[in-house]
Amino acid sequence: MRRLWVCLWLFLAAGTAWAAPCITATTACTEWITVAGGPARSLVYRTYSLDARNEDITRALIMVHGAGRDSDSYFRHVLAAAFLAGALDNTVIISPRFASNDGSGCRDKLASEELNWKCNGSDTWRSGGTAVDNTKATSFDVADEILRKLARKQIFRNLKAIVVAGHSAGGQFVTRYEMANQLHDRLGLAIAYVVANPSSYAYPDSLRPTTAAIPATVAAAAPGYIPPVSANAPAPFVSFSDASNCTTYDTWPYGLRNRTGYTAKLADDQLKKQLTARPTTYLLGELDILPLYGFDSSCSAMAQGPTRLARGLAFSKYVNEKYGAQHKTIVVPACGHNARCMFTADAVLPLIFPKE
Repeated sequence: MRRLWVCLWLFLAAGTAWAAPCITATTACTEWITVAGGPARSLVYRTYSLDARNEDITRALIMVHGAGRDSDSYFRHVLAAAFLAGALDNTVIISPRFASNDGSGCRDKLASEELNWKCNGSDTWRSGGTAVDNTKATSFDVADEILRKLARKQIFRNLKAIVVAGHSAGGQFVTRYEMANQLHDRLGLAIAYVVANPSSYAYPDSLRPTTAAIPATVAAAAPGYIPPVSANAPAPFVSFSDASNCTTYDTWPYGLRNRTGYTAKLADDQLKKQLTARPTTYLLGELDILPLYGFDSSCSAMAQGPTRLARGLAFSKYVNEKYGAQHKTIVVPACGHNARCMFTADAVLPLIFPKE
């Protein structure tokens, strides 16, 4: 009889113990997210199943990869950050993959029914564009579906905070998803956005920064860059002087004109309101001043500043001062365009793993 009671106790104890985190960037740590009613689907790496009840989870971190679409590498980056923060046991980490094989430079191998995204152009995955093979699905729909899964109380009863973060092209994704998504105020969860080192932003109007928008104490220009000489100190933000030659400077995804994909159905005023109201932090590498790693050198992007660092400093200043946002900006010391350096920095760990 005693042995029977011991076996019963062990069985009950096992039933209340949650699984250990999955911490290898292999297929064992992946699952599929069904989008647009299926069968279309998108792959994610994750530390815990998104469909198994887990009461230990109090936080979630969604990390969006860069232009290389290397979600496995970004999964490793945030695993390292979670280890340093002591957050592996109570945080579900999710790294979605936006695969592309559209014949224009991207050659990802796609699984059956896996959504295929545009590699380049204005209607790509990084700006909420539609899939190549399914016009009913946008990349922002994938993020929406992940958020809905996280918000299910029968699965993550104790989840309280979600951080949506991205680096480089993933930073472009997050800054535009922050201003556009329709779930932020509907899930009953605290959602924050961390935008790291993107090449461009979606400006809410047609003004663009001058050199006066960058603090004189920050070396944000590219090496050898000589700003135009002006007899009078320019205003920080002015009408773009080369608008006649750079006719796309204010079109989506650089501005709000001619929007496509997920954002096409939203009004300008709604996007501006959401942009300013939602908690956002811009992470900028102190050394991210070189035109490397997919740097956007188009005239539309150059209208926002000469480097990623300069563009981030200018954009955060603009939305805070003109639109009344309370967004934060952190310049991460000694980091260039490097996700591992950025997300494992001491100042960043509390942002991506906030206190419950």
